Amino acid sequence: MTIRLEAAEHQVDGVRCAVYDSAPTGSTEAVVFVHGNPGPMDDWAELTPEITDFARVIAMDMPGFGRSERPRGFDHSVVGHARFLGRLLDQLGVDRAHLVLHDFGGPWGLRWGLDHLDRLVSLTLINTGVLDGYRWHRYAKIWQTPVVGELFQLASGPRAMRIALNRDNPKPLPRTYIDRVDSYADWGHKRAVLEVYRATRDPGAAFPERNLGMPATALPTCVIWGDGDPYIPVRFAHPQRNVFPEAEIHLLEGLGHWPFIDDPEAVGKPLTAFLRRHVRP
Repeated sequence: MTIRLEAAEHQVDGVRCAVYDSAPTGSTEAVVFVHGNPGPMDDWAELTPEITDFARVIAMDMPGFGRSERPRGFDHSVVGHARFLGRLLDQLGVDRAHLVLHDFGGPWGLRWGLDHLDRLVSLTLINTGVLDGYRWHRYAKIWQTPVVGELFQLASGPRAMRIALNRDNPKPLPRTYIDRVDSYADWGHKRAVLEVYRATRDPGAAFPERNLGMPATALPTCVIWGDGDPYIPVRFAHPQRNVFPEAEIHLLEGLGHWPFIDDPEAVGKPLTAFLRRHVRP
């Protein structure tokens, strides 16, 4: 059975956005989950229940993903997505954010955090982070190539997706996950994926968070990484301490790029423990 978060529609700069908010009239402090590619916020469905016991939890489908609008002309750069995230958080009345980031949610969320250091309370990086020396994986290179990327997206279907992901992942991904991703993979979504990767051809520009401009020891940080990730390899996990010296690091053996899909409990245990220590009662 596919688990989906219950979402309400919000308008941010005229773009319809699907948002899960566990306590819309609650605290101005919230745990904010930001997905990457392919998303959407339903990726977090098995992690959120325990956290809602002690914190307001927010997750969203970013433009082009999940149940949100696929507007032509949207700025799919890191700065564009960070700006959208920030305006959404303003609209939701979030003054203090505990960011939980995955994949492209890393640069999107970190860019917002750099611009709002007074509102960033803690940071959890799941198979993402400050990726000094990173080189794009093969699918990214295809998506970044004009015409080839479009043809690749047109040819992509659930069977091809299942074969490709399960070939790369250290353990087979659930059929329900593949079906969920495919259910949102209309042409608007596929076009958005192309634009996201083409707007971040330079990995250095894609991850501007390497220069934090703040005392790293002042930011509680948790790093969680599936050690079988073929897209953002586990060798980038421990170097997060070059930026966040006090970061706690959890390497999850035998899990891939989506460790919260491979084994939600393995991710949920350190994540929930970390957040319990840092969310205000």
